[in-house]
Amino acid sequence: MSYNNFLYLLNDALSKQDIALALDSVKTFKAADLADILAQLPLENSQKLLLHLPARAYVFSYFKPEEQVKFAHGLTRTDLAEIMGEMPSDKRVDLFKCLDHEQQNTLLPALAQAEREDIRQLSSYVEGTAGAIMSSEYATLKPNMSVKDAIKMLRYEAPDSETIYLAYVLDEARKLLGVLSLKQLILAEEQSNISDLMATDIIFAYFDSDQNEVAKTIARYDLLALPIIDHAGVMVGIVTHDDAMDVAREEATEDFLKSGAVDASSKLSLKSAPILQLYQKRVYWLVFLVFGSLLSGIGIAHFEDIIAANIVLVFFLPLLVGSGGNAGSQSATLMVRALATGDVQFKDWLYLLGRESLVALCLGGTMAFAVSILGYYRGDLMVSLVLALSMMGIVLMGCLIGMSLPFILNRLKLDPASASAPLVTSICDATGVVVYLFIASQLLL
Repeated sequence: MSYNNFLYLLNDALSKQDIALALDSVKTFKAADLADILAQLPLENSQKLLLHLPARAYVFSYFKPEEQVKFAHGLTRTDLAEIMGEMPSDKRVDLFKCLDHEQQNTLLPALAQAEREDIRQLSSYVEGTAGAIMSSEYATLKPNMSVKDAIKMLRYEAPDSETIYLAYVLDEARKLLGVLSLKQLILAEEQSNISDLMATDIIFAYFDSDQNEVAKTIARYDLLALPIIDHAGVMVGIVTHDDAMDVAREEATEDFLKSGAVDASSKLSLKSAPILQLYQKRVYWLVFLVFGSLLSGIGIAHFEDIIAANIVLVFFLPLLVGSGGNAGSQSATLMVRALATGDVQFKDWLYLLGRESLVALCLGGTMAFAVSILGYYRGDLMVSLVLALSMMGIVLMGCLIGMSLPFILNRLKLDPASASAPLVTSICDATGVVVYLFIASQLLL
C-alpha cells in the first residue's frame, strides 16, 4: 500500500469514528513518524487520533512549535492540561512559552500544582541560557544510602525522570555532591555506600551559562547529561544530550542564515513564512550592501582615464574581482567555523595571518599564471604582467580580509557569522577594483 493510500484510509477511519481501526493501523510506527503522519491529517482528525494514542505526550513532543500551538488551540483545556502533564518538563515549558497570554492564564489552573510551579520556575530563566533548556526531572540519591536502597529509589523515580543512566547525589540542602552511573550501581555490592562510589570531580554548568557553551561542554566530554546548578551550588536541573544537539542545530542554522546575509533573529520557515516576513529578513542587508558596492563604482570612476586608454582591462575586471570575493568567502567560512568550534582564538590572529598570507600567495600565484596566459592572448606582455600582479594582490587581500573580519567581529563581541559571504564579497570587490586599476595605472601609462 502506498503512503498516500494509507493516509486516505486512516483519515477515512477517523472520519467514521473508527478509532480502533485507526489505532491498529498506526501501532507499528515510531513516535517521530506518528508526528509526521498527524501533521498531514486534517486538524480535527489528527487531534482525535492524538488523544487516543498510548504515548500521546511523547508523540506531541515531536511536533514543531508552530504545530504544537495549532493543536493546542483546538484541544479542550482539560485535554491540553493532561497532555502537558505527561510531557517532559523542558518540552512542557517550551510549549507554554509559545501560547498566548490568555491561553496561559486559562491553562495554569488546570495543571497540577507541582507542574504549575515547575513551569513558573523554568519560564523565569533567560532565553539563551542553560536554565531555559534544562529539565527539572532527574534522578537523585542521598550520600548515606546503600546501593540496595539506591536501586529501589531509582525504580521509584524512573517514571518521572528524564534519564536514570546518571543519578546525582545531593545533600539535605540539595547541593550537588557527586554523580553516579547506573552501571556502577548494578556492578557494586548491595551494602556499599553511595558516598564511597560517587564521582566528586563533577563537570557542571551554572543556570545562567550560555546554552551554546553548555552544548560544547556536553560534546567535548561526551556526556549523556550535564548537571546545572545555581551559584550557591544547589542543583536546579540537567541538560541532556538531545537538548544539546537541538541547540547545536539551531546555532548552525543561525550561522548559516547569517552567512547568507539573512536576518536570523527568529525562526524562519521558507515553506510557510509570510512573504512580508521573508522580505523583512533579507532586505536590510541587501540595501546596506548596495551602498557598499558603490565603492567599486567610485574606484572605477577614479581610474576612467586608464580604462579609456586600455579598454581590454574591462574584459578582465569581473574575473579578477570575482576571484578576490571567492577567496575571501572561503577564508571567512573557514575562520567562522574555527572560531565557533574553539579551534582558534584571538591570540592566534598574527600566527594565522602569516599562514594565510603564504596560502594566499600560493593560490594567487597559480591563478596568476593561468590568467596571464589569457592576458597575453587578449592583449600584450604588459597586460599579461598587470593581470598576474593584480591577481596575486587581489587574492592576497581577499584572503586576509576574509580571515580577519570574523576575528575583528569576535573581538568586538559581535557574532563572527555576521562576516557573511555577501559582506566579505562586497568589501573584496571594492578592494579588488582599486588594486587592479592602480597596478594598471602604474604599468600602462
